[in-house]
Amino acid sequence: MELLARKLDSCAELTDSDRAAVLGLSHTVRALPARHDIVRFGERPGQCCLVLQGWVSRYAALSEGERQILSFYIAGDMPDLQSLHLHRMDHHLATLTACTIAFVTHDELHRVFRHHPNLIGIFWRDTLIDGAHYRERITSLGRRQALGRVAHLFCELYLRQRAMGLTSGLSCPLAPKQAELADALGLTSVHLNRVLRTLRTRGLVTLGGGVLTIEDWDELAAVAEFDPTFLHQTGYRTPASEPAETV
Repeated sequence: MELLARKLDSCAELTDSDRAAVLGLSHTVRALPARHDIVRFGERPGQCCLVLQGWVSRYAALSEGERQILSFYIAGDMPDLQSLHLHRMDHHLATLTACTIAFVTHDELHRVFRHHPNLIGIFWRDTLIDGAHYRERITSLGRRQALGRVAHLFCELYLRQRAMGLTSGLSCPLAPKQAELADALGLTSVHLNRVLRTLRTRGLVTLGGGVLTIEDWDELAAVAEFDPTFLHQTGYRTPASEPAETV
């Protein structure tokens, strides 16, 4: 639960009492393989999941088998908090990589909220920020050109991981495969590959071994027209001056 407390601290300020309540949440831990559905469309879950290790995606699937990845989740994220009040899932939640997941029952969360009502607003804020990510993604899909779309996602994923202490300098893990990035960005794999080659050629990013290194933050952010406001991170600082290192 330390990861959850760290995530909530990145967007709000936990009191000592609230932090103790979060750390004391009863939970069960499971190791799940890559590409495993945690919860499926139409199901009625009785628990929420917290990503402890690995990457998770939310996705929608069409009858022809086509998939739209709606969002990516990393360690510290609790991607299905809405199931507390929306009782039937309207999407799928699946592991992208091998993951360690903590499951907290709805009854346990409601119990903690009754004794620590301040946490209701903090968890609600977390779901509102998730909604802000969606608004920015819709803007990207509807109006940004492919180059800006990819650059924007890279900036977002870097900053979200930095808030969780998962970066080193300007390097961070990038677990999604090209096909998964394409499914998230509304691009074909061929088009995405062309965009990635352009970003490399312009000296903006380096990719390899599941690691993204941002070589020029200011230029990448300019290409993306990136404004970090939608992340609502407390104590935000620009990454431009951080040295590039290997994770």
